[in-house]
Amino acid sequence: MNVHEYQAKEILRKYGVKTPRGMVVTTADEALSAAKELATPVVVVKAQIHAGGRGKGGGVKVVKSPEEAKAVAEKLLGMQLVTHQTGPEGKKVLKVYVEEGCDIARELYLGMVIDRATGFVTIMASTEGGTEIEEVAAKTPEKIIKKAIDPAAGLMPCHGRAISYLLGLDGDAAKNAQKFIASLYKAFVECDASLAEINPLVITGAGEVLALDAKMNFDSSALYRHADIEAMRDESEEDPRELEAGKFGLNYISLDGEIGCMVNGAGLAMATMDIIKHYGGEPANFLDVGGGANAEQVKNAFGLILSDPKVKCVLVNIFGGIMRCDTIAEGIIAAAKSLEIKVPLVVRLQGTNVELGRKMLSESGLAIIPAETMSEAAERAVNAIRG
Repeated sequence: MNVHEYQAKEILRKYGVKTPRGMVVTTADEALSAAKELATPVVVVKAQIHAGGRGKGGGVKVVKSPEEAKAVAEKLLGMQLVTHQTGPEGKKVLKVYVEEGCDIARELYLGMVIDRATGFVTIMASTEGGTEIEEVAAKTPEKIIKKAIDPAAGLMPCHGRAISYLLGLDGDAAKNAQKFIASLYKAFVECDASLAEINPLVITGAGEVLALDAKMNFDSSALYRHADIEAMRDESEEDPRELEAGKFGLNYISLDGEIGCMVNGAGLAMATMDIIKHYGGEPANFLDVGGGANAEQVKNAFGLILSDPKVKCVLVNIFGGIMRCDTIAEGIIAAAKSLEIKVPLVVRLQGTNVELGRKMLSESGLAIIPAETMSEAAERAVNAIRG
């Protein structure tokens, strides 16, 4: 689960991470009041969307008066902000964050992620603050510092000292950076975060260390432990189909292709997408109906897939272990009849009651393209689109 910048900073402040003062607003008049209350010579007005690149997209503006803050907020609120992460359709700005300016002496990068290969939290830091870490990794990878933290020992003082030294910090700035790193790590671990990114991390002229921007992602499976964080969820920022899937107990992620996929099991779903690409097609989604889906869930899964206007073919790839193939066939038939599927439908069934399932489909009178292997199913789905 993602949160907005202002929410990430609210969480981080509870753990002692320093940030500039700021207020989230939803109207231009509120932006005017917020800027007056902050009472600093410079304020920054930031669009709040779940996407990076806001500054380059025109979503972050520095202003020098409350009246300017109001004018900028008026322009940003309601606009479709387009960045390299939103795609050409952009995202609608419903909130802006009005934040005090600060005396920036240096801009650095600090991030924390979980290394899935080792199970360790890995701290990444760089002198190239304000630049996307992917760009730094591609052009100047030697400027990225990495420290893996053994979960059994946790963050040690030596880690903070080493990172501060490698970033070229000394004196008060180094001491403050070490405290900042320790606080961020505590927040990351205790909140079950999967990502914490401070870019830029600012060193002020007085040696203070501040999170000028903050991005946090959280492990959705651990949200039952964090009702306060779950309450920050902004459904307007999420794909409506993914939200709908959650209500049905389905795992769905929207993609950019043309072949809708309905599969049981995450591993089989990934393999299905891979083999579609192998035959020259592009999957339109990841959809795992799980091992115990019933006919109603299968019908709901079809509805989700077909609600995507990009879908030109549907590929069903089911291995019946816990789930029986005749149950899947029943769901496919019910869905096809009630939803009036108008795109080619390729079905590959294997496993428990597979012969019965295939018999039900063949006798249904539906225009189903059968397949016995994954390769055959993927090839026929791609050919169905190409005509």
